[in-house]
Order: sequence, then C-alpha cells, then structure tokens
Amino acid sequence: MSPKKIILVAGARPNFMKIAPILRAFKKHSNLIPKLVHTGQHYDASMSGAFFDSLEIQKPDYNLEVGSGSHAVQTANIMVKFEEVCTLEKPDVVLVVGDVNSTIAAGLVAKKMEIGLAHVEAGLRSRDRAMPEEINRIATDAISDLFFTTEEEGTRNLLAEGHAAVSIYFVGHVMIDNLFYQLTKLKEKGPSAQVMKIRNALPEKYLCMTMHRPSNVDDKKILGKLLSAIEKIAENAPVVFPCHPRTKKQISAFSLESYFSLLHNNEAKINRGIVLLEPLDYNDFLYLWKDAAAVLTDSGGLQEETTALQIPCITMRENTERPVTAEIGSNVIVGTDPNKIEKYGKNALSGIWKKSYVPDLWDGKASERVAEVLAHEAIIS
Repeated sequence: MSPKKIILVAGARPNFMKIAPILRAFKKHSNLIPKLVHTGQHYDASMSGAFFDSLEIQKPDYNLEVGSGSHAVQTANIMVKFEEVCTLEKPDVVLVVGDVNSTIAAGLVAKKMEIGLAHVEAGLRSRDRAMPEEINRIATDAISDLFFTTEEEGTRNLLAEGHAAVSIYFVGHVMIDNLFYQLTKLKEKGPSAQVMKIRNALPEKYLCMTMHRPSNVDDKKILGKLLSAIEKIAENAPVVFPCHPRTKKQISAFSLESYFSLLHNNEAKINRGIVLLEPLDYNDFLYLWKDAAAVLTDSGGLQEETTALQIPCITMRENTERPVTAEIGSNVIVGTDPNKIEKYGKNALSGIWKKSYVPDLWDGKASERVAEVLAHEAIIS
C-alpha cells in the first residue's frame, strides 16, 4: 500500500479526545503518516495544555496559536496559518473532527487546495441554526469527501443531503474509544492527589456539572435561573462544578458568586452546595463524574460519554445534535426549565431513571475502523 500523509487537526477541548485514539489506531498501519496540527483555538493552558499529557497525545507538529477572537477572525486566522502548513506538507488527506471553528476552517483550506477531506463525527444535526456549531457541521459536511458517522441517524442525514453512500462509513464513536482507554489508565495510575482529596471530601451520592455555552452563561437572567435550580438540587447532595474560564468570568461579572461553596484544603467533608473548582484535566474530571449520581451539562461530549456508561445525564439545552443519547441513552434534554432541572436532579439522587441502552458500535473500536478505511480506501478530492 502506498503511503498516505494525513494531517489531523485539533483546536478545542473535545477535538483532543477524538484525535487521541485515532493517532493510536494509526500506529497499526505503516502506510499512514500522521501530522498533528493544533490550531490553538483553545489557548488557556488549563483547557488544552494539560490535555496533551493526560490524553497521551504527541507533541503537535504545528501549533498555529490563533487564540481567541470573533468567529470570523478566528476562522480566518486558522485558514491563513493552516494554508501555510498544507503548502509545506502537501498532505494526501486532511482529517477534521467535530464541529468547532477549526473544523470548518481547516476543511475549507483543504478543499481550496484540492486535498482530500475526511470528517470524523459527520452527519450530526441539531436543526438549530442559531448554534455556531450547527453551521460548522453543515458547512464541513457540504465539502467533505469522506464521512465517518457515530450513529445511524448521522448516516441518514448525510444521505438525505445528497451525499453518496459509498463515501459514508458508520464506524461508531471515537470519543467512546478514548473514554474506555482513559478508564483503563485511571485504574492503573489513579487521579491526581488534588482530585483524590476532593473525592474523599464528597459523600457517596453527588453530582457533577459542566456549563459553558454562551446561550446559558452570557445572560445574567438565564445563568441565575440555572444556578438557582441547581442550588436546590445541591441542598440534597453536592454538585461538583469544574468551572470553564468563560463561565467563571460571567459569574464574576454578574455577581453570582453567592451560589457557590468552595472546597477548602482543611475541609474533611462537604455534603451540600455547588462546589466550584478550577478546570480539571480529562482524567481527573472523569474520575469524579464516572461515579456521580448524575451529570448536569450543556456540552455535547458528556451526553455521549454518560450514555456509554449509562449514567444519568441532564442536558441544559433546548435541543441536541446527538438525539440517540436521549432516544435510547441515559440523557434527558431539559432546556433551561428550572422545574425540570430540579425534578430530574432529585430523581437521579433517588435512583429513579429511565432504562437506557448503549448505541451500536460504541464499543471502543471506532478509531480502528477509521484507520482501516483511510489505510485502504482511495480518497478523491
């Protein structure tokens, strides 16, 4: 088999989790030559730098260091710098994952330069074009040559949009590959001493939470309403909240600090309240949420990971691009309705939850299927 140089593009937190198992799978194919590009879309050290260590990702061949900016500025900066990389490396394929600005920016450059484009996690649709991620998903799929889908609905969406069946591969979910791999690593190494101390301070039943979407954290009224509902759940059991820098900034700007308790080093136990933490690396947070009674989130990845482990998940969004997690998985979509948030949080603590199932091919081998296709299939750009 002739060698194929493939540039893998990562830019934001979820990308790292998807790239890691793909890089591992590539090692089984001598004809696949990976080059890793980190766009620097997430530039805060606590949000990306630690991930390279905990996910065992190789040092990027290129770091574009684009940093923050409006969608237009960030996308444009990635395109300019990524074009330079492609001109130098002359790859056979550019592989993008997910739905962030780095995904569409790298995809556009690849197609303008007549380079094959493969999209991992293709075909997901929330039907909500007010979400920037939905625009990125639709636009990336519109120009991709090869599609790797995580669930059968993704395949159906792509077929309905006119893409050829021969270019679509239902492989399962690489995020779940990473989850299973990291669970094994946790058994071997354990969490950091800091997180072990936090876990020891918590009771048997507790919840975990993430929240960062602009629609939830950029409006004082909405953020206050969400925190008020979560505070009521936290009267019964603590809610552990590693706080995204964006969210922390808004909490301070809106003077909402009174909703939170802090875990001090000298506390032996904390039995209630929203426990505010600094961002944690992937493995440390996994160590906490894998044993939680439920997870509250507005992210996409946790909807999937909790479904894979059949842990109750309460998604604070009006819709999801991952409907399988709610249709057969352990996820419920509650929007910003405080009554639903409180109800489902208390149900989870009481052990009351729907019966859930793990989607097909979420078996930890999706990355191997991706690598197998790339190693053997011709990609015509």
